Amino acid sequence: MLPGLRRRLLVGLIVIAGTAGCTAPVSLSDRDGRLQVVATTGLLRDLVRNVGGSRVNVTSLVPDGADPHSYEPSLRDVRNVVYADVAFSNYVMLEEHSVIRALDANLRPEAANVSLAEEAVKYAAEVIPLVEDVTLDTVWLGLRARGDGKAHGANRASEVLVSMTAASGPGNVYGYLTGSFGDADVYFDSSDGFNPGDGYGDDTAVLPADAHTHMSWAFTKPGLYEVTLSARLRVDQRSRPVPLGESKFTIAVGVQPPDRPVQVDRGHADLTVDVDREQVYALYDPQGGGEKAQQVVPGTDAVVVVPSKALSEIPAGFGFLGRPGERVYQLAQAVLGKHVHGEIDPHLWQNVRNAMAYTQVIRDTLIAEDPEGAREYRRNTEAYLAELDALDRYVRARIDEIPAARRHLITTHDAFGYLAQAYGMSIAGFVTPNPATEPSLADRRKLTETIRNLAVPAVFLEPNLAARSSTLTQVAEEQGIRVCPIYGDTFDGEVTTYVRMMRFNADSLRDCLR
Repeated sequence: MLPGLRRRLLVGLIVIAGTAGCTAPVSLSDRDGRLQVVATTGLLRDLVRNVGGSRVNVTSLVPDGADPHSYEPSLRDVRNVVYADVAFSNYVMLEEHSVIRALDANLRPEAANVSLAEEAVKYAAEVIPLVEDVTLDTVWLGLRARGDGKAHGANRASEVLVSMTAASGPGNVYGYLTGSFGDADVYFDSSDGFNPGDGYGDDTAVLPADAHTHMSWAFTKPGLYEVTLSARLRVDQRSRPVPLGESKFTIAVGVQPPDRPVQVDRGHADLTVDVDREQVYALYDPQGGGEKAQQVVPGTDAVVVVPSKALSEIPAGFGFLGRPGERVYQLAQAVLGKHVHGEIDPHLWQNVRNAMAYTQVIRDTLIAEDPEGAREYRRNTEAYLAELDALDRYVRARIDEIPAARRHLITTHDAFGYLAQAYGMSIAGFVTPNPATEPSLADRRKLTETIRNLAVPAVFLEPNLAARSSTLTQVAEEQGIRVCPIYGDTFDGEVTTYVRMMRFNADSLRDCLR
């Protein structure tokens, strides 16, 4: 790419790049003779470094210690994308959509752009459905964009805009999402009205196609509410959004619900935009079995039930809901963090055999982009695959030392399904350290009973979530069991490589459960 064109691109990137408190150092350059590679996460960066060796210069967009589900790329991150010859993302909705959008919008057309989780299936990687916590005693009400929108020219960087355009009722309505570190993003707020002049910009949630997200919903007074959601598809930043329809939903808050064919009062429900059919409706499964078990319910046929037991006090730090200590009716998001995802669990690397498939995809991609380095890439890959094979045996051996009756995993993040499936563990549950909602006595009782019934000797926390895990740590202390560390999808100052992360996890599981 010509230097002048690169400069013009960098100037134009301000409109799509956010700011962040910590970023990976700028390291890619058109003056470096090595292959320039950008990965979305530190874990992928480490895999590339082991395959590429001295022939590649690799950096990651999401810095170590940050949450890939919520990280917002900076201009320096985007600069690295502009200079990259190759880009690797995990995808299957692991990364925050703005990371994928920044990658796809700014990568040069001739650069390779590889989604590792999807490509790794061709190399015998195994994928499993995402396990979600739907044990809340009220309905979990999310947002979903259903369908891929390819008929409209949509791709993974396209955006589905879901806007609240009207709301009526005795109080105010809020829809918001609580991130991993307790920060709240408010998507819908009826208290200040709705402004069609700016496209309802202050009351709009953004999703990729074929994805859904966890949300919290709050209502300030009891009574009947009617909420109208309208949807549009923005194929790219230059195109006029395509209308996708709208629907009105009735919500009964703390009162007897009106007569409707379907009472949405438990399990899993999503207010859904069907991108392909251009419709807005509810998808509902009272048992919480996921999208395949959900049934289409037109907005006119459904009433969402917010029971009196959903009344809770506003915690400090959530001033948009009112003063701390005031009470609101709230449907809490089921899993903490800015998780926008599809139906497949994206944390494939918790099974080392899947990381081996990633490594082979990386090898073949680098060879295609740098044929002169093929011998070195193959030699590095052969050595690294041998190391990963030994790692797989190490993890298996450590977990085999845990008595079968004790192989129960309780964490604060739904990131360990692959580890459980591959190495003979069971997921006993994950506890949401959600600062937006105080855990009910029923939630604490369920956790306590699970620990007692299974004789669980320890629970596990990711270091970056430890400060938000008061419920889990308190119950563990009450039951006299250990709280032990485990790593999910990010490194820190102690764990800096994939091999070290998986060995650490295996040792921690063995030492704490045995």
